[in-house]
Amino acid sequence: MNLANKLTLLRVIMIPAFLLVLFLAPEPMNRYIAVIIFIVASLTDMLDGKIARKYNMVSNFGKFMDPLADKLLVMSALVSMVALKDLAAWVVIVILAREFAITGFRTLAMEANIVMAASWWGKVKTTTQMIMIPVLLLNLPFACMPVLEKLLVILAVFFTIFSGADYIIKNKQVLMG
Repeated sequence: MNLANKLTLLRVIMIPAFLLVLFLAPEPMNRYIAVIIFIVASLTDMLDGKIARKYNMVSNFGKFMDPLADKLLVMSALVSMVALKDLAAWVVIVILAREFAITGFRTLAMEANIVMAASWWGKVKTTTQMIMIPVLLLNLPFACMPVLEKLLVILAVFFTIFSGADYIIKNKQVLMG
Protein backbone atom coordinates (compact mmCIF):
# COMPACT_ATOMS: atom_id res chain seq x y z
CA MET A 1 0.00 0.00 0.00
CA ASN A 2 1.45 3.34 -1.05
CA LEU A 3 1.71 6.54 1.01
CA ALA A 4 -1.27 8.24 -0.66
CA ASN A 5 -3.52 5.29 0.16
CA LYS A 6 -2.21 5.18 3.74
CA LEU A 7 -3.19 8.84 4.15
CA THR A 8 -6.66 8.05 2.84
CA LEU A 9 -7.00 5.19 5.34
CA LEU A 10 -5.73 7.46 8.10
CA ARG A 11 -8.55 9.87 7.27
CA VAL A 12 -11.09 7.06 7.61
CA ILE A 13 -9.56 5.98 10.93
CA MET A 14 -9.71 9.55 12.22
CA ILE A 15 -13.51 9.67 11.79
CA PRO A 16 -14.30 7.50 14.84
CA ALA A 17 -11.67 9.39 16.83
CA PHE A 18 -13.34 12.67 15.85
CA LEU A 19 -16.77 11.36 16.87
CA LEU A 20 -15.61 9.84 20.16
CA VAL A 21 -13.87 13.04 21.21
CA LEU A 22 -16.77 15.24 20.11
CA PHE A 23 -19.39 13.27 22.03
CA LEU A 24 -17.46 11.82 24.98
CA ALA A 25 -14.77 14.32 25.99
CA PRO A 26 -15.70 17.06 28.46
CA GLU A 27 -17.01 20.40 27.16
CA PRO A 28 -15.55 22.67 25.79
CA MET A 29 -12.32 20.74 25.16
CA ASN A 30 -14.22 18.15 23.13
CA ARG A 31 -14.90 20.73 20.41
CA TYR A 32 -11.33 22.02 20.27
CA ILE A 33 -9.81 18.56 20.07
CA ALA A 34 -12.45 17.38 17.58
CA VAL A 35 -11.72 20.42 15.38
CA ILE A 36 -7.99 19.62 15.43
CA ILE A 37 -8.73 16.03 14.41
CA PHE A 38 -11.09 17.25 11.67
CA ILE A 39 -8.53 19.73 10.30
CA VAL A 40 -5.75 17.12 10.28
CA ALA A 41 -8.09 14.66 8.53
CA SER A 42 -9.04 17.36 6.00
CA LEU A 43 -5.39 18.09 5.31
CA THR A 44 -4.78 14.41 4.52
CA ASP A 45 -7.37 14.84 1.76
CA MET A 46 -5.28 17.55 0.17
CA LEU A 47 -2.03 15.67 0.70
CA ASP A 48 -3.01 12.23 -0.56
CA GLY A 49 -4.10 13.54 -3.95
CA LYS A 50 -0.99 15.67 -4.42
CA ILE A 51 1.28 12.79 -3.43
CA ALA A 52 -0.57 10.31 -5.65
CA ARG A 53 -0.26 12.56 -8.71
CA LYS A 54 3.29 13.79 -8.07
CA TYR A 55 4.78 10.36 -7.41
CA ASN A 56 2.56 8.40 -9.80
CA MET A 57 0.79 6.56 -6.97
CA VAL A 58 -2.71 6.86 -8.45
CA SER A 59 -4.51 3.56 -7.83
CA ASN A 60 -7.99 2.12 -8.21
CA PHE A 61 -8.14 1.84 -4.42
CA GLY A 62 -7.34 5.55 -4.10
CA LYS A 63 -9.82 6.55 -6.81
CA PHE A 64 -12.53 4.69 -4.88
CA MET A 65 -11.55 5.37 -1.26
CA ASP A 66 -10.45 9.01 -1.45
CA PRO A 67 -13.86 10.47 -2.35
CA LEU A 68 -15.58 7.98 -0.03
CA ALA A 69 -13.31 9.00 2.86
CA ASP A 70 -14.08 12.67 2.16
CA LYS A 71 -17.81 12.04 2.18
CA LEU A 72 -17.63 9.94 5.36
CA LEU A 73 -15.62 12.63 7.15
CA VAL A 74 -17.85 15.52 6.12
CA MET A 75 -21.14 13.65 6.61
CA SER A 76 -20.06 12.38 10.05
CA ALA A 77 -19.30 15.93 11.11
CA LEU A 78 -22.50 17.37 9.63
CA VAL A 79 -24.81 14.77 11.17
CA SER A 80 -23.03 15.24 14.50
CA MET A 81 -23.59 18.96 14.26
CA VAL A 82 -27.33 18.41 13.83
CA ALA A 83 -27.29 16.25 16.98
CA LEU A 84 -25.41 19.03 18.80
CA LYS A 85 -27.89 21.63 17.47
CA ASP A 86 -25.07 23.49 15.69
CA LEU A 87 -26.59 23.06 12.24
CA ALA A 88 -30.09 22.83 10.82
CA ALA A 89 -31.08 19.38 9.56
CA TRP A 90 -32.23 20.77 6.20
CA VAL A 91 -28.64 21.84 5.42
CA VAL A 92 -27.43 18.29 5.94
CA ILE A 93 -30.32 16.91 3.89
CA VAL A 94 -29.41 19.18 0.95
CA ILE A 95 -25.75 18.14 1.15
CA LEU A 96 -26.58 14.43 1.52
CA ALA A 97 -29.06 14.58 -1.36
CA ARG A 98 -26.43 16.13 -3.64
CA GLU A 99 -23.85 13.51 -2.69
CA PHE A 100 -26.26 10.62 -3.32
CA ALA A 101 -27.44 12.15 -6.60
CA ILE A 102 -23.93 12.73 -7.95
CA THR A 103 -22.76 9.29 -6.81
CA GLY A 104 -25.69 7.76 -8.70
CA PHE A 105 -24.96 9.97 -11.69
CA ARG A 106 -21.30 8.86 -11.67
CA THR A 107 -22.43 5.22 -11.53
CA LEU A 108 -24.57 5.78 -14.65
CA ALA A 109 -21.61 7.45 -16.34
CA MET A 110 -19.33 4.51 -15.54
CA GLU A 111 -21.86 2.06 -16.96
CA ALA A 112 -21.94 4.14 -20.15
CA ASN A 113 -18.10 4.26 -20.22
CA ILE A 114 -18.18 8.04 -19.76
CA VAL A 115 -15.39 9.51 -17.67
CA MET A 116 -16.55 12.38 -15.48
CA ALA A 117 -13.62 14.60 -14.61
CA ALA A 118 -13.45 16.10 -11.15
CA SER A 119 -14.98 19.55 -11.17
CA TRP A 120 -13.33 22.68 -9.87
CA TRP A 121 -16.71 23.59 -8.36
CA GLY A 122 -16.75 20.25 -6.52
CA LYS A 123 -13.43 21.17 -4.95
CA VAL A 124 -14.82 24.59 -3.96
CA LYS A 125 -17.83 22.82 -2.42
CA THR A 126 -15.64 20.48 -0.39
CA THR A 127 -13.34 23.30 0.73
CA THR A 128 -16.28 25.46 1.79
CA GLN A 129 -17.78 22.60 3.79
CA MET A 130 -14.42 21.79 5.39
CA ILE A 131 -14.06 25.43 6.48
CA MET A 132 -17.66 25.73 7.69
CA ILE A 133 -17.48 22.66 9.93
CA PRO A 134 -14.64 23.76 12.25
CA VAL A 135 -15.98 27.32 12.44
CA LEU A 136 -19.42 26.09 13.52
CA LEU A 137 -18.01 23.49 15.90
CA LEU A 138 -15.78 26.01 17.67
CA ASN A 139 -18.80 28.16 18.50
CA LEU A 140 -16.53 31.14 19.19
CA PRO A 141 -17.98 33.96 21.33
CA PHE A 142 -17.08 36.87 19.02
CA ALA A 143 -19.75 39.36 17.95
CA CYS A 144 -19.14 38.72 14.23
CA MET A 145 -19.42 34.92 14.49
CA PRO A 146 -23.18 34.52 13.93
CA VAL A 147 -22.91 36.44 10.65
CA LEU A 148 -19.78 34.53 9.59
CA GLU A 149 -21.37 31.19 10.50
CA LYS A 150 -24.55 32.01 8.55
CA LEU A 151 -22.47 33.14 5.55
CA LEU A 152 -20.46 29.90 5.59
CA VAL A 153 -23.64 27.80 5.75
CA ILE A 154 -25.14 29.76 2.84
CA LEU A 155 -21.94 29.35 0.79
CA ALA A 156 -21.72 25.64 1.59
CA VAL A 157 -25.32 25.06 0.52
CA PHE A 158 -24.90 27.23 -2.59
CA PHE A 159 -21.72 25.48 -3.76
CA THR A 160 -23.24 22.10 -2.94
CA ILE A 161 -26.21 22.78 -5.22
CA PHE A 162 -24.19 24.64 -7.86
CA SER A 163 -21.48 22.00 -8.14
CA GLY A 164 -24.10 19.25 -8.42
CA ALA A 165 -25.92 21.12 -11.18
CA ASP A 166 -22.58 21.81 -12.89
CA TYR A 167 -21.72 18.08 -12.92
CA ILE A 168 -25.07 17.17 -14.42
CA ILE A 169 -25.08 19.97 -17.03
CA LYS A 170 -21.51 19.25 -18.17
CA ASN A 171 -22.24 15.52 -18.39
CA LYS A 172 -25.85 15.57 -19.60
CA GLN A 173 -24.99 12.93 -22.23
CA VAL A 174 -25.10 10.44 -19.35
CA LEU A 175 -28.84 11.04 -19.08
CA MET A 176 -29.34 10.77 -22.86
CA GLY A 177 -27.98 7.19 -23.00
